[in-house]
Amino acid sequence: MSSPALPSALVVVGASAGGVEALRALVAGLPVDLDAAVLVVLHVPREGSSALPQILNRCGTLPVTHAVDGDPLVRGQVLVAPTDHHLIVSDGQVRLSHGPAENGHRPAVDPLFRSAARAWRERTIAVVLSGTRDDGTSGAVAVADLGGTVIVQDSDDALYPSMPRSAHEHVSTALALPAPAMGESIQKAVAALGPAEEPEPRSGTDLLAWETAIATMADITTDESNAIPAGFGCPTCHGALFELPGLPAPRFRCRVGHAWTAESLIGEQSAALEGALWMALRSLEEKASLSRRMAVAARERGNTMAAARFDATGLDTEQAGHLIRRLIGRLGGVIDLPHPDGTP
Repeated sequence: MSSPALPSALVVVGASAGGVEALRALVAGLPVDLDAAVLVVLHVPREGSSALPQILNRCGTLPVTHAVDGDPLVRGQVLVAPTDHHLIVSDGQVRLSHGPAENGHRPAVDPLFRSAARAWRERTIAVVLSGTRDDGTSGAVAVADLGGTVIVQDSDDALYPSMPRSAHEHVSTALALPAPAMGESIQKAVAALGPAEEPEPRSGTDLLAWETAIATMADITTDESNAIPAGFGCPTCHGALFELPGLPAPRFRCRVGHAWTAESLIGEQSAALEGALWMALRSLEEKASLSRRMAVAARERGNTMAAARFDATGLDTEQAGHLIRRLIGRLGGVIDLPHPDGTP
């Protein structure tokens, strides 16, 4: 039975680095009579507050506010995920969750996309805007698999094209557009759907339902699923990661639900490795400095054997430190530093 208050479609939008400008252009192009609710996730730091609703309210005709737990889905309204909370769709309303981060983000794009796909299926329109890495890809695949529409920002239009490019590579039917042109395409996609019916209850036994439950802090753990131990550690909590089965691209979750794509996991491992190398370099610099000081003190006491031993220790430590510096430079794509003795 149709409801006059029910939007014809649900538009879910995900953005990260460079996403504010893209969101401004997208919202500016949305028509005032849009028969859809719009939900937005922008990856932002967890601390502090977000001014995104105020920014977007200056751009278009649709009202924009931060989502509040329990808000209904209303046509012509834009709801933005607040900081440090996932934005989820459930039973015709939005829910805010302090669930496990995905790819290091909360709010994250994928939990929103998955929950929307599960609840609204072919009436979901997912939009992936500027951002780094591959956030939003698994959610966009879920939307497409259930008959929804996927729109990605054209690579030439995105400040950071990795996110929309990854989604486009995994969803062959995705439409690539510059952000200013998306409003018209969204309006056409909504009009083609016709009036909405009341969403049917969805089964809770599939992977999509399970991952949505994880995002909403349900009392379940990854080891209760048929996921396979991956042999890697979670960068967030350092627990064991499990690889989710039956997916075209590897994705991982730890026991308590922190989620990682392979690309994001590699990025976090690289950051952790660099941090460990900087700690090692600091320890080596301190050891070299202490060795030099001890050598001076030994000479002042007339103990030349001890001084020579401390000199050798200091030299070895300095050489080890230089190797660490060169390794950090290589990991960061920096031109290699010359060795103190002039060798490459």
